[in-house]
Amino acid sequence: MGLSRVDAIAIGGFDGMHVGHQSLFDQLGENGAIVVIETGSANLTPAREREHYSHYPIFYYQLEDIRHLEGEEFIALLGKKFPKLSKIVVGYDFHFGKNRRYSHQDLKTFFDGDISVVDEVSFFGDSIHSHKIRAKLQIGDIEGANHFLGHNYTIKGSVIKGQGLGSTDLVPTINLECEGFLLPCEGVYAALTRLGDEEHYRSSVVFVGHRMSTDGNYAVESHILDNVEGCYTYASISFVKFLRKNRKFESLKSLKMAITDDILGANRALRILSL
Repeated sequence: MGLSRVDAIAIGGFDGMHVGHQSLFDQLGENGAIVVIETGSANLTPAREREHYSHYPIFYYQLEDIRHLEGEEFIALLGKKFPKLSKIVVGYDFHFGKNRRYSHQDLKTFFDGDISVVDEVSFFGDSIHSHKIRAKLQIGDIEGANHFLGHNYTIKGSVIKGQGLGSTDLVPTINLECEGFLLPCEGVYAALTRLGDEEHYRSSVVFVGHRMSTDGNYAVESHILDNVEGCYTYASISFVKFLRKNRKFESLKSLKMAITDDILGANRALRILSL
C-alpha cells in the first residue's frame, strides 16, 4: 500500500504484537497502517519480526530520532508522511512527545481527525502487557505467554555447530543462535520447529539453557521428532509447553533416558494441540 492511501494509523511500540495490540489494529479499516516507535528494547518481536503478525504495512520510527519533538511537531511529522491521515488509534496508556509529556487526551489539541483510544485488554481479569509476557517467559509459563500473545511465542536464529554429542551419544539436534530474542527460562519444551523456508512446522523437543551434564555451554537445541534431511542455515522455534527444568545428570546414559521421557512428553503435548 502506498503512503498516499493510508488514512488511519495505530501508534505504539507493539513488541509482541499481542492480543492487546491486535485490538488497536482492529480499528484501522481497509487503508490502515501501523506506526512502530522503536525504543531498542523490543525482544519478543525484535526488528521487523512484527510484520509476521499483521497484514497491515508497518512503518518504523527510531525513538532517538524523534524523542526531541514536542507533541505538535510529532503529529505534524505524521501528517506529512501520511497526507490522507484522518484517524489515529492508540492505547489508553499512550504517551508521546518530548519527555513523554503528552497523553492521548492531548491528541485532540494537535490533530483534527478521529481519535480512537482502546481501553485495557484483559485475559481472565489479568491485563495484557508486553512486560507481563516477558515475565511469564522467564518463569517458563509458555502457555500463559501464548494466551496473552494470541500466538505461540516464536524465536528465530542461525543454525550453528553444536558440541557433536547429539548424533553419536544422545539424539541429533539443530543448534541455534537467536540474537535479539528473549529466551525463555532454562529447561525443556514441547515445540514446533520450522527449518529454513519450509511452510510447515515439525514436532520437536527443545532445550534452552546451560548444558550442565556435558560442556556447560549455553545452547538452544531442537530435536526434530521425525527424520530430517538436508542442510539448513536458519530455523524458527515456536514454543508450546514447558516440560521440565534444566538439571544436571550424572551420566550420558541417565541424560539420554531423560531425553526419551522428554520426547514422550512432547508427543503427548503436541498430540493434544492437534486434536
